[in-house]
Amino acid sequence: MDTNKSLGVLVGFDGSDHAIRALQWGACEAWRRDVPVTVVTAFTVPRMIPGNTEAAAQTVDNSLAREGAENTLAEAREILRDFPGESRFHVEYGDAAGVLVAHSSNAEIVVVGARGRGGFVGRVLGSVASALPAHAACPSVIVDRSYKFTSTNEDPWISSDERPIVIGMDSSRGSKYAALQAAEAAVRHGVPLRVVMSVPPLDGALMWYPELGPRYDERERRHYELEDRLQVIVRWLSEHFEHLVIRCEVIDGLPVEVLQNETRNAQLTVVGTRGRGGLASALLGSTSSSLLMHAAGPVMVVPEEDDPRMPDDDHAAAHAPLR
Repeated sequence: MDTNKSLGVLVGFDGSDHAIRALQWGACEAWRRDVPVTVVTAFTVPRMIPGNTEAAAQTVDNSLAREGAENTLAEAREILRDFPGESRFHVEYGDAAGVLVAHSSNAEIVVVGARGRGGFVGRVLGSVASALPAHAACPSVIVDRSYKFTSTNEDPWISSDERPIVIGMDSSRGSKYAALQAAEAAVRHGVPLRVVMSVPPLDGALMWYPELGPRYDERERRHYELEDRLQVIVRWLSEHFEHLVIRCEVIDGLPVEVLQNETRNAQLTVVGTRGRGGLASALLGSTSSSLLMHAAGPVMVVPEEDDPRMPDDDHAAAHAPLR
């Protein structure tokens, strides 16, 4: 493990129902990785109207806000009272998303809930849009309210979920790095890896007037082309994860819609932060809220990094032979 990742699994906690689920997910992941779970609650003080009593009022507000944050953190301590691993708890002043982004370079992953109390994810998916997944230095995991932890009989902090981990691919370098992270997660959880690509539907006008553009046989050709690309990716992953069960599928539909459907049957859905106008670029663009806020399971967004396992020829998959 990288010694610079001393925070282990970093969890943003604001006491909301979503945050509680994120804390459970993060603690279980930390236990699997054998790293600490670091829980952070952030607070800010509203700006005061200038006046003679501004300094005194600011001091009082700061004290009350910090006290509230400490009380929130006490809830997290109670939830993890039986956690057998190392746990740390911190209160910090600052914007919630900004605090997490600042500490993300010292964490293996950062975890938040899909909604909040105007704190962590209320801002991540609200006023600061995709600040956390777009700018975090490590993978970000967004945990939705439907997540329910079920443990094994042997260890109450190990999940019994046997559903696959899904990686959404678009042939970009970023999605390939995300695929490595997804494969590592699948090995860690002892489940199969499912690799999916989407084939967007034809433009509405072309469906009514196909003579204006490519006909449906062109769409079928594109489907076969993506299947060949997926096979190249699967072979590459298999070289590095010999015993991992890897399944792949090309699915008709818009990328975000395909992923939303996949979250219903996956214990974790993974995408990269950048793409070729497909999965990840859509995730952090106009449709970010659509996926992150409506996913039916945890979503991991992975920023691209250098990795010696990446293909020497980044364009290999993109130039796979057609059928």
